[in-house]
Amino acid sequence: MKVQRKRLTGRVTSDKMDKTVVVEVERLKRHRLYGKVLKRTKKYMAHDEENACRIGDLVRIVESRPLSRRKHWVVEEIMQAGN
Repeated sequence: MKVQRKRLTGRVTSDKMDKTVVVEVERLKRHRLYGKVLKRTKKYMAHDEENACRIGDLVRIVESRPLSRRKHWVVEEIMQAGN
């Protein structure tokens, strides 16, 4: 049985490192008691082999083996170029 890897979509917030970008993923979560919809964001470090991503790009990242201490995601595709 083949295991599906997790995929997330988010915006690049930093591209200052070599072959690494920081991707901010936003999700909506409903408060369990009050029912209000809350925005939650989380930052992931992702591997960008060609240094193709720029700040503001919308990218899809996919889970991979650990590449460093904090990096275990890889940029799969750039869905939309930033400003």
